[in-house]
Amino acid sequence: MPVLSTSDGTQIFYKDWGTGQPVVFSHGWPLNADAWDGQLNLAASHGFRAIAHDRRGHGRSGQPWHGNEMDTYADDLAALLDTLDLREAVLVGHSTGGGEVTRYIGRHGTSRVAKAVLLGAVPPLMLKTEANPHGLPIEAFDAIRNGVAADRSQFYKDLAVPFYGYNRPGAQVSQGVIDAFWLWSMQVGVKGALDCIRAFSETDFTEDLKRFDVPTLIAHGDDDQIVPVVASALESAKLVKDATLKIYEGAPHGLTGAFEREFGDDLLAFLNS
Repeated sequence: MPVLSTSDGTQIFYKDWGTGQPVVFSHGWPLNADAWDGQLNLAASHGFRAIAHDRRGHGRSGQPWHGNEMDTYADDLAALLDTLDLREAVLVGHSTGGGEVTRYIGRHGTSRVAKAVLLGAVPPLMLKTEANPHGLPIEAFDAIRNGVAADRSQFYKDLAVPFYGYNRPGAQVSQGVIDAFWLWSMQVGVKGALDCIRAFSETDFTEDLKRFDVPTLIAHGDDDQIVPVVASALESAKLVKDATLKIYEGAPHGLTGAFEREFGDDLLAFLNS
């Protein structure tokens, strides 16, 4: 398996498909690079080099006790771009991966970056505060922590349902998608999973978003039950200069069905623009 070693010795697994301008995908919690397979195949089949890594603590990457926070996630992404010497890269981040991409740009700049895509992404801040009244209360994230700690297997099975909007009337439920979500999630070490909850919920990306200076697509479903659009995409679009905002009517948090196909079309159009 292709892996790279970070500065603290953590092994990071990655996929590297196709040739052409690099498109680097960062996945959401508690998944891994496999969640991007459809988009990796799409990009690589249309003349791009598609790359995705498993975040530390997730999937086939190492599970260190330390470093499960956004600064180190961003540094790991930087290590990937530097190791592969990627230039004019398009960074695509979903959910927590959107936070990783955002912190990467805030921390490392855009010398290797041509464009960015934030899909269902957690920035600027998920946690409800006095300055962020539309965020979610800390109790919501405590419930996630408690679920992972008490019975992570059942918690992940249950989480898949709102993640893909399968609890909505008329939803076409795929047991296969639920099973895949569970399988990917069970590969996350408990320590990394718990630390990452804090990372995606309590990290403030406001200043990072202000550092964006490349064309940016911000895409989000307006029926996202995991990362509500009102406190995320709508606010991020105000902070990223000249961002393109795309709201998918009725779409959930996870890529599935017609939403996945529409995003694929939009992604290709953005890559080729």
